[in-house]
Amino acid sequence: MYIDTHTHIYDEKFDSDRTAMIQTAINEGVEKMYLPNCDSTTIEGMFAVEKEFPDHCFAMMGLHPCYVKEHVADELKIVEQWLSQRKFAAVGEIGLDYYWDKTFVHEQKSAFRTQIEWSLQYNLPIVIHTRESTKDTIDIVKEFQSRGVRGVFHCFSGSLETAKQITDMGFYLGIGGVLTYKNAGLQEVVQHIDLKHIVLETDAPYLTPVPHRGKRNESAYVTLVAQKLAELKGVDLEEVENITTENAQELFGVA
Repeated sequence: MYIDTHTHIYDEKFDSDRTAMIQTAINEGVEKMYLPNCDSTTIEGMFAVEKEFPDHCFAMMGLHPCYVKEHVADELKIVEQWLSQRKFAAVGEIGLDYYWDKTFVHEQKSAFRTQIEWSLQYNLPIVIHTRESTKDTIDIVKEFQSRGVRGVFHCFSGSLETAKQITDMGFYLGIGGVLTYKNAGLQEVVQHIDLKHIVLETDAPYLTPVPHRGKRNESAYVTLVAQKLAELKGVDLEEVENITTENAQELFGVA
């Protein structure tokens, strides 16, 4: 059994064949898929996927840093309302992103802290997005470390030093298709990271692993990430499958 800990399968890129794509993933052994929210416009589609596959697809609730704009207060109010109404797998995806636009850095930091507070209030893990902002992201997480904040740094592609900072805080590293890119540097790093710190993800429809790079990513391709991880670690695929699945179950509290 595999678990895709981060997949946007509600995205419009799947509108033509979503049900078949999800069923293919299930047939490939991907039993659970966790869906991060972006903003108020993605909630309806995310819930529809969860409703169609209630035993396999699980929604998170959060405001993605790239969607922190002028109306951030209204967006956060919607997140807060949903968190109070029903159970979610996590608060996510949340964090900081300085890559596209630095106009709302202050608002991103504030929204990040606010949503971490909610994760503690509802005893949920956080799913972190960080791009060109790793130091600030880690520093903010450390502010809450003594209060038991937990979660995963999704789509990890940093240095071994950064990985150690993250795992020392008790957080998992989300490893996806970037692992299959020869020049990304991640292949060397993961060889020095214990499997107990790793969960698998696709971030579908983005960051498609080799040999499908350049095409739409799918949750079924999490098995390709697992295969590359087993190869790099020099262990059986079954070991990667078992340990990363146990880690994901620990992360999301699923027995």
